[in-house]
Amino acid sequence: MPIPPEQADQFRADSRARWEGAAAGWGAARESFQRDASPVSYRMIDAIRAQPGHTVLELAAGPGDTGFLAAELIRPGGTLICTDTAEAMLDVARARAAELRLDNVEFVLMDAEWIDRGAASLDAILCRWGVMLLADPESALREARRTLRPGGRIAIATWAAPDRNPWSMGRLLVRLGVLPAAPDDVPGPFALADPDALAELLWGVGFDDVEVEAVDFSFTAPDTEAWWQQQLHCSPSLRGATSGLSPAAHYELRDAVDAELAQFTAGDGSISIPARALVAAAGA
Repeated sequence: MPIPPEQADQFRADSRARWEGAAAGWGAARESFQRDASPVSYRMIDAIRAQPGHTVLELAAGPGDTGFLAAELIRPGGTLICTDTAEAMLDVARARAAELRLDNVEFVLMDAEWIDRGAASLDAILCRWGVMLLADPESALREARRTLRPGGRIAIATWAAPDRNPWSMGRLLVRLGVLPAAPDDVPGPFALADPDALAELLWGVGFDDVEVEAVDFSFTAPDTEAWWQQQLHCSPSLRGATSGLSPAAHYELRDAVDAELAQFTAGDGSISIPARALVAAAGA
């Protein structure tokens, strides 16, 4: 369900501010995050069937790693349009593209709900873990359908149900009473966790050949402290929820987090936490 119109603009502004603030943390965590999450990116790239000369748009690109895989495949003559609503996130992506020496990428500040491209002008669209965070996911997907050429492809990733994703610090903080529970029908990591509902959303805006596949992987870290620090860097909600805690409350929370992660901790202290994404692919 989209955010009510009278609340949507404020929601978008707040979301943009959170991601501007989190961009540096995502830049620091980019390498380890992409190493673990690469099965999702590769499945998405397979689904769009990228070819030399194609124009590919990545929405809510963050550090840009998924789209950069496509940039390699659409040479020569192809262009990747890397977009995000946060300028600081685009800065992270620009730095990574420079490291990779990619010369076929355009960086554009763009909200995923309003795609600033002409009708039938794109060959493929990617969005990894962005659609379920939008004020109006249906509008974003209608825009995606409008801008894809006949035969074009879209691939999006969302998170599967929370019980398949025990890495979620937000759910843990709710269980521990640090955060209030959010309604299930508002934007958030698990807002599109039902594969049937996700497929129906794509069918409903005019896509065809819709397929939704679960992709399992694991998030890893050398120890629980490294995992906690990564989550603090990357999650605006976690950082906000813990910033006002007293030292005693903070230690109590960390003890609870460590106890929760014990089931995923090896003898050497390293952790491996299961994760499941849904990758939805469709044709225009």
